[in-house]
This record gives sequence, C-alpha cells and structure tokens, in this order.
Amino acid sequence: MPAQLGSCAGIAPCPGSPPGCCGLSACRAPFGFRLFLPIRPPRPPSTVEAAVNLLPALTAQVRAVAHPEAGGAVCACDTTAPLADRPDAIVVRHAGTVAKSHAPGTGHAELTLRLGTAAHLPDVLLPPLTSTPAPLQDRLVTFWPYGTPVDPDDPEAAPWEAAGTLLARLHRATPPGPLPPMRGPARAARAVGRLHAVLHTVPGTAARPVLRAWATLPAWARAEAPAPGPTALCHGDLHLGQLVRYPAPDGPWRLIDVDDLGTGAPAWDLARPAAWYACGLLRPDEWTRFLGAYRGTGGPAVPEDGDPWPVLDVPARALTVQSAALAIVKALKADRALDEAEQALVDACVRMTSIPQQLTSTRPDQTATARGRTESVLGKDEAGSTG
Repeated sequence: MPAQLGSCAGIAPCPGSPPGCCGLSACRAPFGFRLFLPIRPPRPPSTVEAAVNLLPALTAQVRAVAHPEAGGAVCACDTTAPLADRPDAIVVRHAGTVAKSHAPGTGHAELTLRLGTAAHLPDVLLPPLTSTPAPLQDRLVTFWPYGTPVDPDDPEAAPWEAAGTLLARLHRATPPGPLPPMRGPARAARAVGRLHAVLHTVPGTAARPVLRAWATLPAWARAEAPAPGPTALCHGDLHLGQLVRYPAPDGPWRLIDVDDLGTGAPAWDLARPAAWYACGLLRPDEWTRFLGAYRGTGGPAVPEDGDPWPVLDVPARALTVQSAALAIVKALKADRALDEAEQALVDACVRMTSIPQQLTSTRPDQTATARGRTESVLGKDEAGSTG
C-alpha cells in the first residue's frame, strides 16, 4: 500500500474479507459515496411540531429577502422548496436565495463571528447575504446565495480534489478575528449522548462496542479538553454535502455550513473520509485524490508525505464512533436491524477496542511504538493491510 494512503492500524479491515482483499476493495466500495454524507437521527416528535410551525414563517422570510423590492407582493417564482428538514436545521430556497434556521440555543454572538469569517473568505466559504442572523421564533436565521450541491446519484463526479483543496485553504487561512472553538468533538459527544438516551428505553447490544470504543478516546476527542498541538481554522463537519458550486449551476466549488466553524485540530476535518477509508467504505483512489489535493495545496494537518495516520488515527476513531452511534439510534428508533454499511461501522468499533489502549492515547512521536504493539496483537500483515 502506498505510504500516502496510511497504515490505519487502529481500524483494521473487516474479518472474512476475500483472499488478497486489502479491506478497501470494490466489494464494499458502493457504500463510500453514500456514507460520506452524514447519518442523521430521526426527528423527535416535539421538533416535528416545531418545524411545522416554523416552516411558513421561514418561507415568508426567504421570499422577502429574495424580493426586497416587492413589499410582500406575490412573486412569479416557483414555489419555495425545502432543501433540508432536520432537528438541528431547516433550510428553504426561494429563487436564488436560501434561508437556514439554526438549532435552538445557537448563540447570536458566535454565529455572527462565523458569518464574518465566511464573508472574509469568499474564495473558500460561500459568502452570506447578511452579516448578522435574524431572529425567528426560538431560532436564528441566516441567508445565503443558492449554490448547486453535489449530485448523490453521480458518485464518479464527486469533487474529492475540490474538497481537499478547499479544506487546505481553509486551514491555512487567518480568520478576521477571534472565533469560538471548532465544534467537531462536541458533535461527536452529542451523538454518543443520543445513543445513551435511546438505550434508556430501547436496549441495543450493538451499542456496547461503540461505547467501549468511545471510552478509549483521549479527552480532547470527547470534547472534554482542548485539542492538543497547533490549531487552525476548521470547518468542523466536513462531508460532500457541504460543497456547492457558486454561482450556480457550474461555478467553482465552495464550502457551506458554518455552524461548527472555529479553531481546533485541523486533522478533525479529514477524519470522516479517513474513517470511511479505514473501515473499507471508501475506495483507495478516492481517499488518494482527497488526501493528495489537500497535501498539494499545503494543508497543515498532515505531513507533506509519508504516513498520515499518526495524526489522523484519533479523530478517525472519533468519527467512526459518532457515525456508528447515530446509525444505531436511527435503527433502534425504526425498530430495524443495522444495514450492511451501518454494521461495518459497528464492526470497526469492535476492532478499535481490540487495539492496545496505548494506541489511542499516544502522541504522534509515540505512535510508531504503539503500532508495533498493534502488530503483535493482530499480526503484522493484518495490522498494516488497510494502509
């Protein structure tokens, strides 16, 4: 395996792979593109009612921003279309304008700082239409130009190089002023909290290895301590759904969604594709394209060449746990079994807890020693076969 792919010993390939399979072969490749989009838990009933009440008001707001000169008159545009309806956000589009209602409890000051950063970096982040959020019921609303999203039905056109390039440029950028911490670890902690909450009413044996894997992570990856080492401007929740072409329909790619934007460990932003790659859910060529573009643009999260895994191991484990936790929550609430891709995430958590504890708590300069311990447990060929 080329050194640039990494040795990802901590999240070894699934047992029972075909002879000669590296754990990343085309036998599981079809899941890669779908899983690079986030797993969302089902909406609680209380938030369904809130969303029903919020949507008409949000629709009226986005129409007013799209046509400020109309004075409330009915326009000739197509009907306003919801783009997303989740517990943490509702997004609607009218003509070339998009309105996003942020999660209840979002801080006005912090969101304003994040909007200012997006406006300051229009070649990396989609620039907002307004500089401050507007209140709407118990939410804050921001307004954006419409951009063409990634087509989930065309995986061969997935913009891996653009994602890596934009991420590197974001990590190298200087924000215009102070920013709150990047919220990636907090997002992972919330996912585990949701799993604990569901388990109080619906037992699930698949959760045990996920919770054990969570317990092996260092405090900073569980949002219990500051991130170690140099920090950078980070996105906090990178996935392919966070890229749009702007101006639509075929402008350059830009990153969207500033909710988790802040300063933190830049490796976190590479963790989701790294986790899918390590779990065997992302093809090696896609990981290579993403990582190569990031390195080629001077991304600071990983070394310029060689094995990136000493830096990526802990955040990739955390994202694996986060995704597995949300997958279990979703399956338990729907009273169904895990599908094949979801089970692969849980299986990765099982393997994570079979690795010596030292691997999850090492500093980068100690990882080679820890990897040696890993090879002694798994066998040298298995420990390095995904990397």
